[in-house]
Amino acid sequence: MHFQQFYLGCLAHASYLIGSEGEAAVVDPQRDVEQYVSEAEAHGLRIRYVIETHLHADFVSGHRELAERTGAEIVFGARAEAEFPHRAVRDGDELRVGHV
Repeated sequence: MHFQQFYLGCLAHASYLIGSEGEAAVVDPQRDVEQYVSEAEAHGLRIRYVIETHLHADFVSGHRELAERTGAEIVFGARAEAEFPHRAVRDGDELRVGHV
């Protein structure tokens, strides 16, 4: 299993790359998505999901660019009512990344 935090101090913004068995998810990506793409490639991971824990009013997210570059599916909570293609999840739903 691969777990890495990316922290942007000026915004106090933490994001994560979680991987297992060649697949990965990025949680709350920063605007600059190259770091996730590079790190995933370095560890032989294909980014399958881009997960947003909430709509971010305090910074610009890179979720759409990351999904476009990697073919990953964007995941939001159903109550966010996002107006772009995404998977709407509810409490109890599961996303599989390798064995995780």
